[in-house]
Amino acid sequence: MLKRMQIFLGPRNYRALISLLAITGLASLALNVVADVSDLVPALQTLLLMIFIVGAAYLVMSRLPTEERKRWLAVILPSILVMVIGSLAAPHATGLFVGAGFGWIVAGIFIFRNAGGPRRYKAAVKAMRKGDYRAAVSEMTAQIKAEPKRAEHFRFRAELYRLSGDLKSARRDYQRMTELDADSAVAYNGLAEVELQAGRFEAARQAAQTAQKLAPDEWVAAYNLGMIDDRLEDYAAVARHVTRALELQIPDSRHRLLAHLYLNRAYRGLENRDAAAQALAALKHEKAGLEEWQVIMSADEAQALRDVLKDDIEAARRLIEGDAIAAAVE
Repeated sequence: MLKRMQIFLGPRNYRALISLLAITGLASLALNVVADVSDLVPALQTLLLMIFIVGAAYLVMSRLPTEERKRWLAVILPSILVMVIGSLAAPHATGLFVGAGFGWIVAGIFIFRNAGGPRRYKAAVKAMRKGDYRAAVSEMTAQIKAEPKRAEHFRFRAELYRLSGDLKSARRDYQRMTELDADSAVAYNGLAEVELQAGRFEAARQAAQTAQKLAPDEWVAAYNLGMIDDRLEDYAAVARHVTRALELQIPDSRHRLLAHLYLNRAYRGLENRDAAAQALAALKHEKAGLEEWQVIMSADEAQALRDVLKDDIEAARRLIEGDAIAAAVE
């Protein structure tokens, strides 16, 4: 459970959450010492609780996709307002307002539950976490039979197939997504990643190029093209595509880490020492990304990622730790 939380939050957010819990918890305990001589203690302890809740909510929601963030904001924000305003207006009834706030969180989860996906998704995720990919796929197959025109169902089943190593079935589901929505960059990016995982680099490049045409202002396709061109040792194309991905602001450290790795390798291949040195310096600033990858790669479900990225992550680690000669051989 703690490892899953750490993977979800990332090393920095996870450490920030633990620190926030420790600081607010210790401060609240310290206030108990003066509880008999000050009437402000309950209000201050409530304020510390609010600080923890708001801080924890921010750390969690910053890692969520936009739509999920909106959903949880609708659940959490009213609760925080009830607790803060109510407790400040009537400190003697703090417990009542805190209870009401948490009550709304519970109610909100049910009110907004449809935004979180059908029941079969939850069953599929539960089976996936147990490593039972056959059961997870079975759940999604039943969901697809009920709603055969919903592209997102095929996307999730494709991811399950990828995790289980069934790339042929994953490819088929992504292709079905492109039939349902010919303008879906998500479908073509997924197809590119499957082809890359299968070692079919030219097919992967074609799919990623289509994704980039459909969504030229999104970083994912440019990043995928850079990674594919890295495998093909097309260094000029790597530099062009990865630079574009970085210009579009790759949001997380772990992908920026690999982007700078690909740039470093490309510029070394192009014998541009100054640009290679700049890419290396930028890579060394993404140590948090390396930590994220190390946590993610330790999970049982990460075998598909290990197959594709293990060598890249090891090369990045060696560069960060200063073993440039060994990394250059990668």
